[in-house]
Amino acid sequence: MVVIGIDAHKRTHTLVAVDQVGRKLAERTVRATPDGHADAAAWAGQWPDVMFAIEDCRHVTRRLEGDLLRAGYRVVRVTTQLMAGQRRGSRERGKSDPIDALAVARVALREPDLPIAHLDGPSREVKLLADYRDDLVVQRTRICSQLRWHLHELDPELDIPSRGLRRRCLQDELCQRLADMPGVVAQIARELLERCRQLTVRINQLESQLRTLVRALAPQLLTIPGCGVLGAATIIGETAGVHRFRSKAAFARFTGTAPIPVWSGNTSRVRLNRGGNRRMNCALHMIAVTQARGVGAGKAYVDKLMADGKTRTEAIRLLRRRLSDVVYRTLKTVNASERDISRQPIAAAA
Repeated sequence: MVVIGIDAHKRTHTLVAVDQVGRKLAERTVRATPDGHADAAAWAGQWPDVMFAIEDCRHVTRRLEGDLLRAGYRVVRVTTQLMAGQRRGSRERGKSDPIDALAVARVALREPDLPIAHLDGPSREVKLLADYRDDLVVQRTRICSQLRWHLHELDPELDIPSRGLRRRCLQDELCQRLADMPGVVAQIARELLERCRQLTVRINQLESQLRTLVRALAPQLLTIPGCGVLGAATIIGETAGVHRFRSKAAFARFTGTAPIPVWSGNTSRVRLNRGGNRRMNCALHMIAVTQARGVGAGKAYVDKLMADGKTRTEAIRLLRRRLSDVVYRTLKTVNASERDISRQPIAAAA
């Protein structure tokens, strides 16, 4: 088998082909256009068995991945960290597009279980909408902070509840207060309030749209105690197909819930994993915190661990690891249902 490593950029892609032992066979640079992608596929046709390995820069490589997949080639994704580690360990010094592409190809030979690229599906729509909603929430938070300072300057005695600026009734009340106030500060406050109102409406619309998509794609996720629409949307969008993971342990590494062994000799211990997908880790953490407060079976599990001497932080961390397995089984069940393999519902307990 020949592996073709690709170092992708906005305007050009550099391809390096290696054999089964990592020896460089050929090199090619193509334009980052549909015609250039077709040239890359045609160039790879000189070998009977070819696999492409692409550095995982999804916004730059998405079109390239799709064109290669539609051409019938297998495509795997190599993280930047793995590529950089391989490049530093190489005998050839320096950094260039061919050196990076060669490192990507050799990582693909060395690592047998890299993520496999697939054509985009509904999960990408969920991710795009969830990311867009998060961006709008950040904008609204910044605007609310600015608005609070202007309102304090206009009326120091005005008391606005926490998160109150997102409520329509309070927005209407403030709009009436500011309507007759003169000056530039009042003018800016009115504009900020109107922008906050528009963002709130759009954020709510996106959440409703995400609710519809989640119920259509993976309604079983909503049966997990503590998992709401936004958490389920994050899980669906970031997972991008549970079939990419060979086991629940591999999925736990992806979510950053698998502990890292740091033992030597007679000392056996693990430490917190700060890697993995942090958005997935955050979604699982919110589910764990919600369950620890009494929603679902998580509270009993946390209480048992704390009775055995664990701190609450350690207990939440262990619950998060268990919830990763629950989410994995749930998504596998959804995937099996889609393929008509099985339609058995999954237990929603942690």
